[in-house]
Amino acid sequence: MVSPIPLPPAAPMSISTAAADATTSRADSQPTAIALVDSHCHIVFRNFDADLDEVAARWREAGVSALVHACVEPSEIPAIRALADRFPELRYAVGVHPLDTHHWQEHTARDLRIAAKADPRVVAIGELGLDLFRESNLEHQLAVLEPQLDLAVELNLPVIIHCRDAAAPMLELLAARARHGGVPRGVMHCWGGTPEEMEAFLAHDMYISFSGTVTFPKAEATHQCARQVPAHRYLVETDCPFLAPVPRRGKRNEPAFVAMVAARVAELRGETLEQVAFTSTENAARLFSLSLHNV
Repeated sequence: MVSPIPLPPAAPMSISTAAADATTSRADSQPTAIALVDSHCHIVFRNFDADLDEVAARWREAGVSALVHACVEPSEIPAIRALADRFPELRYAVGVHPLDTHHWQEHTARDLRIAAKADPRVVAIGELGLDLFRESNLEHQLAVLEPQLDLAVELNLPVIIHCRDAAAPMLELLAARARHGGVPRGVMHCWGGTPEEMEAFLAHDMYISFSGTVTFPKAEATHQCARQVPAHRYLVETDCPFLAPVPRRGKRNEPAFVAMVAARVAELRGETLEQVAFTSTENAARLFSLSLHNV
């Protein structure tokens, strides 16, 4: 059994500190103690090698209580596991990304099963899914996606779903699997769909996770989704090192910047940062079975 995540006290901070002038809020003049979960990150990538200890110090200062590390292909797993050894607040997923299907072999499902069962810090399968923005090999992506969904059902783990320009085939697959109980719980990570698509995924008991894109001025559909999503069904994430929020857009993203995402979600929902931090952290803890001392 994995020990609860040993958390320091939530960091005192204001929205203006967290968001680094990304947004303003009714609460930004009052320092507040918050705890956040970055529900999707990739700090295993090489562009964190030189300063990862400093990056960790910044996420702790920003009030990030826990991180969920995604996996794009199995060769990453030992390095991600080593990061979990190094940073006790880190939990992780195992899986194959839809743009990395060339890594799928006959033994991959078995390897993912072994990795997931060997370490209780594995809290999800993923990131998996469909991406028809960069690739058109839908049948091949489905052939890699389905056994991972089966594995999640078998192990009673949630899935982290990447779905880009592929809502229709993903919903079709989930509907077909729902007829025989084959849909695991999960999260639509880095949400960029329409409100109508969001409602369809919510109907399959998926959570919706907002990334730095929610801070982009022209992301109007994402803004509307942030306003509409039920309070008990949303998360916040960075997807770092990608998609840094405004005003860091175009630079390397990092887990501390999830506070900017939360600040923008709070502004869109007419809530305080404290409310969004508490709600999104509670939701992440529920979905990923995180044991957080401060929540």
